[in-house]
Amino acid sequence: MLDGMKLYNYFRSSASFRVRIALELKGLPYDYFPVHLVKGEHKQGAYAAISPSLLVPMLETDSGERFGQSMAIIEYLDETHPQPALLPHDAAGRAHVRALAQLIACEIHPLNNLRVLKYLVRELKVDEETKNNWYRHWVREGLESFERELAQLPPSKFCYGDTPTLADCCLVPQIFNGRRVNTPFDGLPRTMAAFDACMAHPAFQKAQPSSQPDNEA
Repeated sequence: MLDGMKLYNYFRSSASFRVRIALELKGLPYDYFPVHLVKGEHKQGAYAAISPSLLVPMLETDSGERFGQSMAIIEYLDETHPQPALLPHDAAGRAHVRALAQLIACEIHPLNNLRVLKYLVRELKVDEETKNNWYRHWVREGLESFERELAQLPPSKFCYGDTPTLADCCLVPQIFNGRRVNTPFDGLPRTMAAFDACMAHPAFQKAQPSSQPDNEA
């Protein structure tokens, strides 16, 4: 087991939340380094020296290796600490889980990232309600696609199977963010059942924003 891992992240960042979930599921200790996105700390010199992309999360291992991008970090953790596995052992299962995860990480999240929302307000001059409508629209449309995908899969407790996977690491933060702008979640039975199963798991509770040292009420 690696000791002395550092996670540079922001409590409300959904990408950071994904990695925290994976670390908690695997029982891996890490030091928490907050980077305040709203205050622009990710663009300042100290953090720029750590993350060339100026993004969170950033995982630093005890050997000094640094990895950005939540999906890459989680797969790294899964390869270096195989139990409990966050990807199925069979190729078809891994493809299903990655597809579900990417529906959120690649289809929903980029449209509602903080820098996109700031651009809508600062450059395109949209008002708060228009911004929130944008947010709700893309979350809802994406989760409807997610629900249709789940409906094609065998019944399961979590998104795929009866243990949490990479897909669940992505789903839960997206639901949290959607709730902040009152996104409707009705008519998504499989999706919300998986979310509820996750939130009954201690790892997801420990990883949630309100449990983090930089949480702001």
